[in-house]
Amino acid sequence: MPDLEDHFSGDRAAGYDQSSAEMFTPARVDPVVDVLAELAGDGRALEFASGTGRIALPLAARGVPVSGIDLSPDMTAQLRAKPGGEAVDVTIGDIATTRLAGDFRVVYLVFNTIGNLTTQDAQVACFENAAAHLEPGGCFVIETGVPQLRRLPPGQRAVPFSTEPGGWAYDLYDCAVQAMSSNYVTVLDDGTGRSRSIPFRYVWPSELDLMARIAGMRLRHRWADWSGAPFTHDSEAHVSIWEQSR
Repeated sequence: MPDLEDHFSGDRAAGYDQSSAEMFTPARVDPVVDVLAELAGDGRALEFASGTGRIALPLAARGVPVSGIDLSPDMTAQLRAKPGGEAVDVTIGDIATTRLAGDFRVVYLVFNTIGNLTTQDAQVACFENAAAHLEPGGCFVIETGVPQLRRLPPGQRAVPFSTEPGGWAYDLYDCAVQAMSSNYVTVLDDGTGRSRSIPFRYVWPSELDLMARIAGMRLRHRWADWSGAPFTHDSEAHVSIWEQSR
């Protein structure tokens, strides 16, 4: 598998919490932590792509021993600088291949981050890596969106998701290879602009289930959100929990 690129270094890491401020509100964090704390019980938790600690830190504050794996040293530095950051042991590495010592009751990967692995092989390897970290009966949890291809009329590849006077953002799809990118254009005060693009591989729930089977796991739950709402035809995201079956 090719080496992953760190898209969250420097200023992007420093400004990440502010740019994603709504995701840090108690209404968005507490339901996630509630589910993960219940799954972890008296066991250990491992976060793939622990970032700046949005979930790892409040989960650790609940008394759950939490470790993390993250590709970005700068994002990890933001986590370590926060209150309680010393309680989360983060290893810099690729979530598809980096192996930590010991077993975990729950491994989790939230906020669409499975798509940051831009090949099917890398996504399968991520499932296999999660399974390798789980104790018998442990769970792997993913939160991600359902691909929004229903928004694409024939001949269109772009779906805007933010339009502001100072810039705009849109997703660009290539349905032939299940590729997409999130693209951000900012207009500066002097009239010039800058752009940023982050690549993803979108993946269907059924494909994730097959990846889990390859890794020796089976589906326990699939919800529309962290409240446990039913997953339906119209759900735009899902929380899926697979359990170790080997």
